[in-house]
Amino acid sequence: MRIQRFPKERIFLVDIRPLVRVSLPSVDAYLQAGLDALGDATRMAIFQKLAAGPIAVNELARTLPVSRPAVSQHLRVLKDAGLVTDSKAGTRRLYQLHPEGIARLRAHFDQVWEQALSAFKDFAEKQTQGDKDGKHRSRSRRT
Repeated sequence: MRIQRFPKERIFLVDIRPLVRVSLPSVDAYLQAGLDALGDATRMAIFQKLAAGPIAVNELARTLPVSRPAVSQHLRVLKDAGLVTDSKAGTRRLYQLHPEGIARLRAHFDQVWEQALSAFKDFAEKQTQGDKDGKHRSRSRRT
């Protein structure tokens, strides 16, 4: 932590970035970029349309309420996040989902889902064990 003092103004600036970096768990940069990219509704719509197969920017733009340059910018964000790849087909560029980026997202959500199910299972087993031991929760009755 770094503190700067400006004596005349009685102002102190505290740089807490090092503290934040230490307290955050290690995060896969591409995973985080992918999640951030899909947080935008237009990019999510583009992502879903690309799930049907490769498509050119002009074709995407015709189906969306944004301009062709805006679609190109959204595709750039998705590409930088590792979720989309492009290839040249004559004079056009075709965009499609990048299997490695999708696999990274899938692995993340599989892990989250497994943790949630495991926690639910542990909770249910504790509840069942409590019922077998005669530990019932008393419920208050409204009169």
